[in-house]
Amino acid sequence: MTVFSAYSDDDILADLTARVQDGTVTTDPTILKKQSFNPNASGGESGLARAFVEVQSVADIQGVLAVARKYHIPVVPQTTATSTVVGSDGIDGAIILSTRRLNQILEISKEDSVAVVQPGVVNGDLDQEARKQGLFYAPDPGSKLFSSIGGNVATNAGGMSTVRYGATKDNVLGLKAVLSDGRTVTLGGRTLKQAFGYDLTQLFVGSEGTLGIVYEITVKLMPIPLGKSIMGLAFFEDMAALAQGVTAIRMSGVYPTMLEALDGNTVIALDRYEKTHYADNSGAMLIFRLDGSSDDNVQVLEDLLAKYHGQHVQVTADADEQAQLEQLRRDMLPAVFAGQNHLMEDMAMPLSQLAPMMDYIQQVGQDLGLKIYTAGHAGDGNVHPSFVWPQDQPEVSAAVLEALRRIFRKTLELGGTISGEHAVGMMKNQWNNPELGDNVDYLQHQIKTLFDPMNLLNPKRKID
Repeated sequence: MTVFSAYSDDDILADLTARVQDGTVTTDPTILKKQSFNPNASGGESGLARAFVEVQSVADIQGVLAVARKYHIPVVPQTTATSTVVGSDGIDGAIILSTRRLNQILEISKEDSVAVVQPGVVNGDLDQEARKQGLFYAPDPGSKLFSSIGGNVATNAGGMSTVRYGATKDNVLGLKAVLSDGRTVTLGGRTLKQAFGYDLTQLFVGSEGTLGIVYEITVKLMPIPLGKSIMGLAFFEDMAALAQGVTAIRMSGVYPTMLEALDGNTVIALDRYEKTHYADNSGAMLIFRLDGSSDDNVQVLEDLLAKYHGQHVQVTADADEQAQLEQLRRDMLPAVFAGQNHLMEDMAMPLSQLAPMMDYIQQVGQDLGLKIYTAGHAGDGNVHPSFVWPQDQPEVSAAVLEALRRIFRKTLELGGTISGEHAVGMMKNQWNNPELGDNVDYLQHQIKTLFDPMNLLNPKRKID
């Protein structure tokens, strides 16, 4: 079919460049390829963008969206591009709108216990600055040292301390965004309570850039707890036994800050990576942390570990040793993925179903002849089964795909969700109907159409 375009690529790029006054527009092929294809993503479709725009003002954002509307061009919002679900990769002919230069901490208020930041601020940098004033920013995804607050908001990122402090959505009070038609909106604010109107702030958290471009975020900060902080390790026969112990600890009233689980396969990989010998102890490892705890709380924890057959328990209050344990947890993925293609999944379970899910994942691996590496944030029921295969085999095997189908279906059967903290992107957008049902699936599309009637903002991500 012959298509007569009304505008040439040169026309479009000239208009785009004229409208982006403060930021930069590039069409360099090397940069476009780098920004369009994210090595963190676990496969899936993506395409080569026509332009990469680093905005530095609200006017720049409005200019990009005006061009998108005029020429019917998709816009892919991006900050540090650390999505693992093909959520911010390029689309053929799209404009990638990067907010990574909007990276200023605008305010830290000790009196209000809030910070106001731009989306490009790195999570760990905000936390470090807050700690200088006796506060801290609680959400701590595994990508804490390099992922941005904007990306965390887009995906509703969780992390190791979610068990005590919640995910990103529990720590966002307000935000400012540019809608697809160029209007700016201020949602929420800096109050800890707010009951006026519909909660559009929370609608934007986790929306993956499909409803608007966020350019300012107000988040809660917490005072650094008084009292001692302890961390430690305990080992269990298997992940199901560990899950039972975690449930008891979770309900004991000691309010753990971290309850991280690693199965036997993962511990073996970590030993290989770290030159340690943790796998000699048992089939699963629990890394735990209590902040601001009394001696009584520590004793309750140790008693519960003993009751649920936790072995080789190690506890430390030394800051350096705690840092080593935190790094041990952060090294888990590099240890598992080293030199291999990989795919890590992300389900969240009701706490009562965590142990059955652990057993089921192990059974799926046995049935399909796969070595599955299972870890996760056990304290909030978040499970991360990972699959690896040789680098010279780029395609995901049929066995891995079948394992994922079985695990996803079992997750839904047990009342869980197939996306706990990594969002949906294009990896899981075909599962909207099985997870949400007909009515809610349709409602999601109605909401998208209301905010983005031309379907320009990150199309096919979040919902298909």
